[in-house]
Amino acid sequence: MSSGAAFHLPPAFPERAAWGTASKLRAWQQAALDRYLAADQRDFLAVATPGAGKTTYALRVATDLLSRRIVQRVTVVAPTEHLKTQWADAAARVGISLDPRFSNSVGRHSEDYHGVAVTYAQVASKPGLHRELTTTRPTLVILDEIHHGGDSKSWGDGIREAFEPATRRLALTGTPFRSDSSPIPFVRYELDTALGSTAGLVSSSDYTYGYAEALRDGVVRPVLFLAYGGTMRWRTRMGDEVSASLGEPMTKDAVAQAWRTALDPKGEWIAAVLAAADTRLTEVRRGVPDAGGLVIASNQAQARAYAARLRALTCEPPSVVLSDDADASARIEAFAAGTARWMVAVRMVSEGVDVPRLAVGVYATSTSTPLYFAQAVGRFVRARRRGETASVFLPSVPVVLDHAARLEDERDHVLGRPPDPQEAAAMWAQEQSLLDEADRQAPAVGLDEGAFEALESKAQFDHVLFDKQQWGLHADVGSEDEQEYLGLPGLLEPDQVESLLRERQRKQARRAPREADPAPVAAHRALAAKRKELNKLVSAYARQKGYPHANVHLDLRRVCGGPDLAAATSDQVVARIETIRAWLVGRR
Repeated sequence: MSSGAAFHLPPAFPERAAWGTASKLRAWQQAALDRYLAADQRDFLAVATPGAGKTTYALRVATDLLSRRIVQRVTVVAPTEHLKTQWADAAARVGISLDPRFSNSVGRHSEDYHGVAVTYAQVASKPGLHRELTTTRPTLVILDEIHHGGDSKSWGDGIREAFEPATRRLALTGTPFRSDSSPIPFVRYELDTALGSTAGLVSSSDYTYGYAEALRDGVVRPVLFLAYGGTMRWRTRMGDEVSASLGEPMTKDAVAQAWRTALDPKGEWIAAVLAAADTRLTEVRRGVPDAGGLVIASNQAQARAYAARLRALTCEPPSVVLSDDADASARIEAFAAGTARWMVAVRMVSEGVDVPRLAVGVYATSTSTPLYFAQAVGRFVRARRRGETASVFLPSVPVVLDHAARLEDERDHVLGRPPDPQEAAAMWAQEQSLLDEADRQAPAVGLDEGAFEALESKAQFDHVLFDKQQWGLHADVGSEDEQEYLGLPGLLEPDQVESLLRERQRKQARRAPREADPAPVAAHRALAAKRKELNKLVSAYARQKGYPHANVHLDLRRVCGGPDLAAATSDQVVARIETIRAWLVGRR
């Protein structure tokens, strides 16, 4: 595209609309565009939840700047090779030609293009080249998922050198910023005076559109998180066998080993969770016939093993997407355009990859960072019509459940913020109470010795997490209770989801199993079983309310009377069980 060529906005390009379509901007996109035009500034940071449509918004900004000849060139910087092509395809639909195959070694592109789509790594390897291209014409740089500018010093330094002379820079992100002290180029930081003596510099966005707002507007789907725990057994390098229940309080090392045992492809836990997820997908497809599922694996070996299990389960080969495969991007595109049930991937399907029909996910990876979790869940929230829901199956691991509960939180990138002493003390006290309880109930043996061998894993349905609230009690895999949660309709408004979950939980609590004419059991075994049941209910309630376990036990003692759990009688433990069951169904 020659430098003298004028850019004409296609007549059918989006207009304002409360609900976006192929020919209209969503209301938030129009509002963000209005804010951008009014600001008329060189740098602009737009934060919008995954699935909200940041690409459409950014390209609308680009068409405006090109048509008014404020810029004559567009450079898009994306995190991955696949996203370069995705950006180029999206730009082509609005009349902007981007070259996604631009090569640093060639150093130039055809005049048929308005600009290029490159990766952060590509810019960092030759920042001088990209700086030269930026200075040849007035350039708009779109920095997709700008937080990657802080992934490494070379990436940050590279984009700073390359795009410092740009006429305009539009930064986009949909996931939490890193929380370290490395400033991200072209992001404005301000002093957070609300923190008083602990004040630090926080990133300041020019427009923010969060998950809660997008859910309210029907732009994204509500997410049901279905958590599965169960009993895990493994052998340490020293030959000791360890058994623990996923989802119950335990040490950090024990959690890690139990988590790895659950994800072992040979175990029963992953088999049961994949089967449950497929059952859920079948239910969703009753209302959304092309709905698809995605299993996110830790590594390629596990991805292939999970795919084999799904093939045996469904009699349909899933699409396996591995980063080493030359046709990985083509496989994602084919799956997105088709109606196949399942795709299994390691890291290829992450932020920005657009597969709108994904409705059911299995988080079968041991990656635990909030950024990666947000990216993963972002693959399922893009709504195509009102009433669609997303379902993501999780291991009952505290850090993962915490990420799920905080899905709606806004997180700024904080620079140099010292810890708040009171907050740190409260967090330490809570963590210490959990560790103390874990050490009493399931001490970790030999977990610091490194290697281990997964021996056995059994899954148990724990609960559904929806809108920061926990619903449901523990249920056996394959039980009527589990099937009722898996069988929630796939087309529901958020208030209908909550209403159905509340009804199912009450029904489950009313029919909690009580043995008729049980066989005689030693008193000590019966009391131990009741204490275990109480601890499970306390754990569920503590997760639901965000309370320390110790505080819940204290509340139960205040209400029901009696001594500490270790000295409580069988009748006293039963009274506490009945009380906390009532609390779990909202009678408090």
